Amino acid sequence: MDQFFKGTLIPIGGNEDKGSGPNEMYTLQFVEEGILSSVLREARGSETKVVVITTASRIPKEVGQNYLEAFSALGCRDIHIMDIRSYYEANDPYNLRLVDDCDCLMFSGGDQSEIVKHIKGTLMNELILRRLKEGAFVVAGTSAGAMCMSREMIAGGSSSEAFRKGNVKMSKGMSFIDNAIIDSHFIQRGRFGRLAEALAQFPEKLGIGLSEDTGIIIKEGNQCKVIGSGMVILFDASHLTHNKIDELQDGTPLSMCHLITHILANGDRFSLSERSVRVLSMSEKFEWE
Repeated sequence: MDQFFKGTLIPIGGNEDKGSGPNEMYTLQFVEEGILSSVLREARGSETKVVVITTASRIPKEVGQNYLEAFSALGCRDIHIMDIRSYYEANDPYNLRLVDDCDCLMFSGGDQSEIVKHIKGTLMNELILRRLKEGAFVVAGTSAGAMCMSREMIAGGSSSEAFRKGNVKMSKGMSFIDNAIIDSHFIQRGRFGRLAEALAQFPEKLGIGLSEDTGIIIKEGNQCKVIGSGMVILFDASHLTHNKIDELQDGTPLSMCHLITHILANGDRFSLSERSVRVLSMSEKFEWE
């Protein structure tokens, strides 16, 4: 994606406070009110027209209802829930009109590969990219909905097995972000090794680990601001002095040297292209430059 698009991306680390199973695709994703308020402020506030895409979830009706109630509680009255399960539905004129008319598109959590499977390469995918490039349009996503935004996407791999070559599975994402790889539930699920292994495979990318109830607002495809109650962990692999992943057999432990790490919190800024970080004083925290 061209880093100078006019729209806004808001990947969120997820926040599962209720659900029916340990797998993300079965749970009821709920993003805390403060995060949703931030999403709406980037659009048109309570006047925002919202479309929630629940494709990633195995319980789309329940997840859709959850977001319907959450956005309604914040004053939104124009909310549509869309469960895309085929290319046909992603190319359907009625669904395309809803996406073309909305101010904010929200991807729920679940399985990021389902979003890619049913939407990537469709007319809806083209429409989302065009709207991001051309105008004031907000695309937010929580958990899987955040992870799918990058071009190189983490498709699978458990935290306990990570950092042995081949245990983290990568695939192509939606390409809203070219120069970063995103992981979610980062601190709560101990995904440090998983993102580090992804960076070993793609050291030219910036690794972004989002903790729950935490997100980043990305403007012009480059300038980022941390929002929410948790932390964002950045991995910068551009200065690695040791990374032999190409020479190792699958299952072999990896080693990396000089992996730069930053820990950021609410209000802090960073640049995707320059990989620069600005940790603000308390008086500066809530000013968006």
